Amino acid sequence: MGTQMKARGGASIEGPEPDSGNIKTSAWAPLRNPAFRGLWLANVVSNVGSWMQNTAMSWLMTVMAPTAVMVSLVQVAASLPIFLLALPAGAIADVLDRRRIIIFTQTWMLIAAAALGVLTLLGLTTPWTLLLLVLALGIGTALNAPAWQAIVPELVTREQIQPAVALNSAGFNLARAIGPALGGIVLVAFGAGVTFLINAASFLGVIIVLSGWKRPPVESALPAERIFAAMRTGIRFVRYSPALQAVFIRALAFIFFASSLMALLPLFARDHLRAGPSGYGLLLGFFGAGAVAGAAVLPMVRRKISLNALATFTNLIFAASLISFAMFPIFVVDSIAMLLCGAAWLALLSNFNSSVQSIAPAWVRGRCLAVYMLIFFGGMSVSSFIWGAVANHLGIPAAFHISAFGLVAGLAATYRLRLISGERLDLTPSLHWPVPALTLDPHPKDGPVMVEIQYRVDPDDWQEFGIALSKLRRARLRGGAFRWALFVDLEHPEIYKETFFVESWLEHLRQHERQTVTDREIERKAYSFNKDRGRPKVTHLLAKALPEK
Repeated sequence: MGTQMKARGGASIEGPEPDSGNIKTSAWAPLRNPAFRGLWLANVVSNVGSWMQNTAMSWLMTVMAPTAVMVSLVQVAASLPIFLLALPAGAIADVLDRRRIIIFTQTWMLIAAAALGVLTLLGLTTPWTLLLLVLALGIGTALNAPAWQAIVPELVTREQIQPAVALNSAGFNLARAIGPALGGIVLVAFGAGVTFLINAASFLGVIIVLSGWKRPPVESALPAERIFAAMRTGIRFVRYSPALQAVFIRALAFIFFASSLMALLPLFARDHLRAGPSGYGLLLGFFGAGAVAGAAVLPMVRRKISLNALATFTNLIFAASLISFAMFPIFVVDSIAMLLCGAAWLALLSNFNSSVQSIAPAWVRGRCLAVYMLIFFGGMSVSSFIWGAVANHLGIPAAFHISAFGLVAGLAATYRLRLISGERLDLTPSLHWPVPALTLDPHPKDGPVMVEIQYRVDPDDWQEFGIALSKLRRARLRGGAFRWALFVDLEHPEIYKETFFVESWLEHLRQHERQTVTDREIERKAYSFNKDRGRPKVTHLLAKALPEK
């Protein structure tokens, strides 16, 4: 593995570097790609149906079991599967064909929505039947989401990832603007059952478009990872990626408190605004309209201010809007507040999502997105129930006041965790580790493997060398190593030996394929301190069992 290149510098995935906000790609550029455009349009139609159904489900529960806990359980049932299945779904998205995964999950959700529609038309839906089928739809969403999000970089160029994610968010929120209002109209005119059947039909568009899309094959000479091993590798990657951790912690701090709005909105609309299902749908429509407007201006705003300044600004807007709900239960005022909430929600979450996609390399992108969704929907699932309980004891206005204070406190607590967009990283495969010339021919499952790299370093360079090695350590561990250490030779203090352990020879070969151009730059920086000519000496050692007696 490894060749020496005498250079000190290069981009680093370590971060966290302040983001400059310099984005030049047009907001609409991804739509020029026919594959992305077709899937985007089909997904907007599907999301319109989903939002129509969400409006009907929440209102139906409000009619059947009008308590804050039961209504909030609809949100819990929708988001809990994503919390439980996010990691396996992310591993599946990285190991199996993403196109086929999405077709399967869209079909699953079509069947669940159709079943809910038929049962409701027959008058057989109970509160617990509703929660069970919402849970089934949540399972489909959980398995679908990592594959859907991870497939975006396969459809657009790297420079278009951020606007593509923003367009997906805009499409989702365009559906949120249209779907709830349309769902309220259909709900009043025809009932919840018809609304559920319309949602079932909306999944057909995505299935048809994906069936005609030929996904480029992913080439690898190595067998696919096993699901549980892939999950461990994904968790290890996140554990040793400070930039990703900053995104996840900031996202959790926001979503835990911001989720109070959607969890309590149906009861707030009914009890405080005296609005019916159409009024509730209209409020959701204002939220979606705000998000669409936010998506339209987001690229322009990102050219002016940094990602961290934008995160601060949008958190404060959302907190102020929650206080407005608590203090002014007036439909017109709260409609304006919903517009602001929608814009803030879109701006913040689309940037979180695009940051994850641009920081994570292709081989682990699904798993990183799965961890993001685990945090996002897990936070929504737990906090929705908590806000329902808080509203039961203290009232909805008090719950909104508390969540607004929590947003500001969370912003202050996480302010030092700087966000980066990842646009300066080059995560294309570098393939700069040559396959070693070996005398023995190890079996792919043999292991563990220890890789040793020897350096001879000037003592005056130790401080800089140590900093470079700390970044290299995280790169090795992100790439699949499960242990790393640095040793100094007590007889020759200028000699250092870096060692890392990998579970098997096959996993080490996978490390070769996982190396990116950014990893190569981190390695170059560390190797540049080696005083010996040529690259540092690299040795591969395989654990060997002792013979039995």
